[in-house]
Amino acid sequence: MLWIATKYLLTAAVVVIVSEVAKRSDKLGALIAALPLVTFLALIWLYVENQPEERISNHAWFTFWYVLPTLPMFVAFPFLHSRFGFWLTLGSCVVITAACFLLLSAILRHFSINLL
Repeated sequence: MLWIATKYLLTAAVVVIVSEVAKRSDKLGALIAALPLVTFLALIWLYVENQPEERISNHAWFTFWYVLPTLPMFVAFPFLHSRFGFWLTLGSCVVITAACFLLLSAILRHFSINLL
């Protein structure tokens, strides 16, 4: 139980640090957020918990593919936010990301990469 609590605290600390840094510097906060810190932590947790090498490698492989459909959201958010406000923009970004994910998934299926 202590191990799980440690994992939660360290992983949550990353999010808190990003939000606190972003309050002071939007660029530095964005840079830290763009780093794959959560992925690194997940890989470390998998390794420390003696997961098979294949599972650890698959995690990194699929993370790459899952990041790609999120990228258009980062372009759309600033454009939409100034026009529609925060909550409508956030909802729109969820729809954009889901649509991009479904499109990417359909394309990758032709290359024998199954994301669903």
